[in-house]
Amino acid sequence: MSVWDDVIGQESAVATLDRAVTEPGSMTHAWLLTGPPGSGRSVAAKAFAAALQCPDGGCGTCRECRTALEGTHADVDVIATEGLTLTVKLARELVLLAARRPSLGRWRVIVIEDADRLHERAADALLKALEEPVARTVWILCAPSLEDVIITIRSRSRHVRLRTPPVEAVAALLVRRDGIDPAMATFAARAAQCHVGLARRLARDEGARNRRHEVIQLAAKIRSVGDAVGAASDLDSIAKEEAGAASTERDVSEKARLLEILGADLSARVQPPHVRAQVSALEKEQKTRATRFVCDVIDRSLMDLLSVYRDALVVHTGASIGLVNQDMIEQVRQLARVMSPEQLLGCMDAIGTARERIDANVNSLLALEAMAISLQLAR
Repeated sequence: MSVWDDVIGQESAVATLDRAVTEPGSMTHAWLLTGPPGSGRSVAAKAFAAALQCPDGGCGTCRECRTALEGTHADVDVIATEGLTLTVKLARELVLLAARRPSLGRWRVIVIEDADRLHERAADALLKALEEPVARTVWILCAPSLEDVIITIRSRSRHVRLRTPPVEAVAALLVRRDGIDPAMATFAARAAQCHVGLARRLARDEGARNRRHEVIQLAAKIRSVGDAVGAASDLDSIAKEEAGAASTERDVSEKARLLEILGADLSARVQPPHVRAQVSALEKEQKTRATRFVCDVIDRSLMDLLSVYRDALVVHTGASIGLVNQDMIEQVRQLARVMSPEQLLGCMDAIGTARERIDANVNSLLALEAMAISLQLAR
């Protein structure tokens, strides 16, 4: 057993990180792990943190390994934002944390899972800590690509690139780790385009599989401007419903827990000013989190939709590349029959543009409507 067991399809990256743990002179104070969504950046970062704390370099069974992987090690801090950005206040808190000596472990390790969400001022606040590293403190930053990280940060970090793992590796992980049926694991790995987290969700959640099926079917239904507007509305509604279902229960429990911590009277019609201020701050944070979740769900839907046009282009060209939507091969072939390669590429460009606009905080419904109009089937 090893801490690297769940870091699949990343032999080169694992070799680099493992060498840093085991070979004197290979270690540095800041690392930047990049890779496409689902490549396992966070998993690799936590495995690296565990290996750094382990007396045996990452055995996977000792107390240091287990607590680091579970997120309970006293000297391993994992920072993940559910908002749109990482704030200046948080960055300053991390700088202070980095200055402390490790309390139990060999290193103080700070993992930032969304380094691409660092606000520019927040990145500036971190910069001094990276320029003047503290002994026995290690930063592990994660981002989709080098270009997503502010240049001053990436220039002071050692870069390790992860790649998209193969379908077979993702399916094998689902079978071994989660006990998923092999056929379902293979379907989920392919449908999720090798995104490990999404593959696990698709394999275990029938509702997620049904929603994905509905999104993919939109490609064959957009024949007019009216159909396009309706499809955009459907995509937006699906995302908001999923976000609402995922957050409602959590939001209520968070508010109840906060009131309990503050010692508030739950039956009171009006809470004291200090309680109202704390509740207001929580609700603002929840609203920001919900906004990001909606954007993430829409982006996931757009990636599913994009896969249909990609598959149709593969069928059109006769390329010997596996299809993402092998289970919907007839619909893919129908799309290939009615659209030329140029039209398919145009549709893929339109989806890419919609993703960029939504990421830039353009109103999601407007961005989806503009996209859907470009996806109309040729008459």
